[in-house]
Amino acid sequence: MKRLHVHTTVRNLEDSIRFYSTLFGQEPARRESDYAKWMLEDPRVNFAISTWGKEPGIDHLGFQVDDEAELGAIAARLEQAGHAVKPEKNTTCCYAVSDKHWVVDPAGTPWETFRTMAQAKTRGASTAKAEAEMAALAAANVAAAEKAADKKDAKCGSGGACC
Repeated sequence: MKRLHVHTTVRNLEDSIRFYSTLFGQEPARRESDYAKWMLEDPRVNFAISTWGKEPGIDHLGFQVDDEAELGAIAARLEQAGHAVKPEKNTTCCYAVSDKHWVVDPAGTPWETFRTMAQAKTRGASTAKAEAEMAALAAANVAAAEKAADKKDAKCGSGGACC
């Protein structure tokens, strides 16, 4: 079973924890000095906030899955559709050890699919290399979207009137 994952960058963690705890009607399942996470059942969402991002707002979206087969199936669907997918095995991120795949949608929003194997005492660190890899992933997926749009225009005419 999948759980929607939303990670938002916030300016003030304490104010945001109070707000989201009120909104969700429960306290965070995990709370650190720079991070909080709610594991909601209705709706089934892993909602996380942190102070790590450069700008406040949606940092990334994703799906948390229960097993490796489900994780692989999502990545395979994306790759078969021509999207660049970046796998990460046994990585520490967001105070957890996970296997994951990253993809960037045509609008530039990062999507993470992941399976958590264990909790961690540290959050892990984003590196310049990781940020460069995400930028390259975004560029590859934008190129794929443009190529698909060109095929659609060729098939339907320049206005895409049939679609």
